[in-house]
Amino acid sequence: MENEENVKQIDLRLVFKRIGEHKKLFFITLPIVIALSSYIILCVPRTYKSETAMAPEASPSMDVGALGDIASSFGFDLPTGKSADAISPLIYPDLMNDNGFATALFKVNVQTIDKKINTNYYDYLKHHTKITWWEKAYIWALQKLSPKNTANFAPEKFNPYQLSKIDNDLVKGMRDNIKISTDKKTGIISIATIAQDPMVAKMLADATRTQLQKYIIEYRTKKLRNDVNHYQSLVNQAKKEYEKVRKEYGQISDADIDVVLESVKLKQNDLENDMQLKYNTYTTLMAQLKAADAKLQEHTPVFTTIQGAEVPVKPSGPKRMLFVLEMFISAFIILSVYVIRDILH
Repeated sequence: MENEENVKQIDLRLVFKRIGEHKKLFFITLPIVIALSSYIILCVPRTYKSETAMAPEASPSMDVGALGDIASSFGFDLPTGKSADAISPLIYPDLMNDNGFATALFKVNVQTIDKKINTNYYDYLKHHTKITWWEKAYIWALQKLSPKNTANFAPEKFNPYQLSKIDNDLVKGMRDNIKISTDKKTGIISIATIAQDPMVAKMLADATRTQLQKYIIEYRTKKLRNDVNHYQSLVNQAKKEYEKVRKEYGQISDADIDVVLESVKLKQNDLENDMQLKYNTYTTLMAQLKAADAKLQEHTPVFTTIQGAEVPVKPSGPKRMLFVLEMFISAFIILSVYVIRDILH
């Protein structure tokens, strides 16, 4: 045991001695690594992160919170965000994978914190975001070397499901900048957005929350809205028919006020009965329309903003000091392994 400890102690001394013998290599290389890593990380644009969160109010089809609490006490996982709908809150994050949902955010108006740029998010991504010089060189080389693909051109009218190469790359970048997540236990929906300007990050978070709310409301109330529109159409038609019969009845009553012919009286009675029937139909449909509208209001989701989007004060990335430190440590380890390679063997 003592011999083994002596061997280890001797090996450790040899390691430090060998590193000391090559200290000139370390003194030359490490400052260069620090300088290069600092230059590289300074070329990477700063980004800012803004977060917001909202909670949908429980509706009759979503009221499973109590059952979820009971199940969780027995070790089972019944998320309260689960509903009877085909689209569960748990898959809201996947909506960003849909081009239709994602490209709708292109129209969002954004403004930089210095108010020098005020445009839509599409134009901001395409013309006002910074990239590193090596990314520019890569894109330039790719454009020069890649063959022209005329089949990849987008149609004149914008189609989110037939994008050009440039727009497709913008959508991919936007998916990296916008993240949606759902808490399985509480059902709280969180949205995090990243942009190179703090005000843009905040406005994008607000717009994404609004867009998601709109999508959820439209989905959950689609059938009920169709019912309301259907009853509204029937009410309009019934009212039209009732007013037509009432007008006809009024005309014949005014024209034949002194006529006592039985045929005229029968016609008046028929029109009066028809008018009453049309009126009953109209009032019945009106009641059904009001009931359908009340049901629509009842099932329309209401959202509570748990955390509002803020304008970030400090950048979220890149972590410049951490990057330089990582490069310094990595370079030191590599150099150390290099100078003691014969000892390791």
